[in-house]
Amino acid sequence: MLKQSLKLKLSQKLSPQQIQLMKLIQLPVLDFEQKLKQEIEENPALEITELINNDEFNDDENIDVEDYINDDEIPDYKLNSYNSSNKDENSIPYASGMSFTQLILNQLRTERLNDLEMKIAEFLVGCIDEDGYIRQNLEDIIDDLAFTQNIITEHKTVESILKIIQNLDPPGIGARSLQECLVLQLRRKDSNEISTKLALDIIEDSFDLFSKRHFEKLLSKYQISEEELKIAIKEIEKLNPKPANSLSVNSTKLIEQVIPDFKIEIINDKLLLSLNGRNKPTMNVSREYTEMLKGYSLEKKRKSQKEAVQFIKQKLDSAKWFIEAIEQREQTLMLTMKAIMTFQEAYFLSGDEKKIKPMILKNIADKINMDISTISRVANSKYVDTPYGTKLIKEFFSESMINNKGEEISTIEVKKKLENIIEEEDKRKPETDDSLVKLLNKEGYKIARRTVSKYREQLNIPVARLRKQI
Repeated sequence: MLKQSLKLKLSQKLSPQQIQLMKLIQLPVLDFEQKLKQEIEENPALEITELINNDEFNDDENIDVEDYINDDEIPDYKLNSYNSSNKDENSIPYASGMSFTQLILNQLRTERLNDLEMKIAEFLVGCIDEDGYIRQNLEDIIDDLAFTQNIITEHKTVESILKIIQNLDPPGIGARSLQECLVLQLRRKDSNEISTKLALDIIEDSFDLFSKRHFEKLLSKYQISEEELKIAIKEIEKLNPKPANSLSVNSTKLIEQVIPDFKIEIINDKLLLSLNGRNKPTMNVSREYTEMLKGYSLEKKRKSQKEAVQFIKQKLDSAKWFIEAIEQREQTLMLTMKAIMTFQEAYFLSGDEKKIKPMILKNIADKINMDISTISRVANSKYVDTPYGTKLIKEFFSESMINNKGEEISTIEVKKKLENIIEEEDKRKPETDDSLVKLLNKEGYKIARRTVSKYREQLNIPVARLRKQI
């Protein structure tokens, strides 16, 4: 039975300008500079100058397009997201140059392969992932060759071509497992070296014992000394578990250079906050375009001028909006960072991480009457230069917990203590999560085992078994 009903729903929609402002707020310094260059290239009505006397600005430059010309048409920028792009807002430029796949294929062309073998080889290269591995088993690849390339072949043929690929650079490329990847690299080394031969034997025949850090069993199996095992392990640790990453011209993302957005200084025992000058360019609307529009407004409108007038109007209005957006961005950044600095004043004055107070996004949002998502955009991508080094702002946010004295402390303090305990442990007998709980309890931190495991993982610290050394 069909039923009709009316339902009122209240929803908030962000305007294209609000969306673009949020994106501007999120950008770190280098990306912000890139955005400025892009805007200037795309909008001739927008100019940037290093030094401009504020007195030069007069009422004529507070442009209101509707005052210049009465036109019912709405500029395109008001209907669409300003300078919209299909790119993800967090995208980072990719390295230019020859692709990883092309580098491998170029090496393949030096091999003596017939047309069919080359097609199979090219297909195999296409199966290599960003780490340098072929994760599919050969049977599945043979099926894919048959269905997608109409190539019927045998396992031994594909296996022999894969071996040719695995002999290419970088060493370890085309491996099907970490074990095979390490073996391929060790086989390229000088086999006359005793340590290399031992390392190869361990990886080929005792990979499970090695990966589980069963050093006593390895010592017994190979009848070697601890020193000999240490040297072999050092040989293995020099290998690259992700061989594709060794190519500087592959399509891995560029590492972004860290430039602080803010600076906090201590002057006369007081904190002084400043914004990086690169975040605050001096921009103005082009006088030339302003005068051009004024000239059109003084003449009688003709149909032939309509498109030109509309174009100038759009560019001038867009330029004005962008300048205002930059001002709003600066105000938002400073207001947010000042609130964070005030909240964590005890830390910024002393540098003592134990004085970092528990702080969540809502604390700052409520303090300055802003949306939590705005605070998150500022915190996630911005750095601050402090007397104690350059810090990522989001690192100052943490949950709280109660210590044995009933005091509220930051989880940052607990993680730091956990990290120190693990750094100082006996690597021959690393502390298990259970023993870490006991040690933290002795230090006054009441904490559960699952919480210790969670914090350890957040710190990228492996379990005790994998931290074991000889």
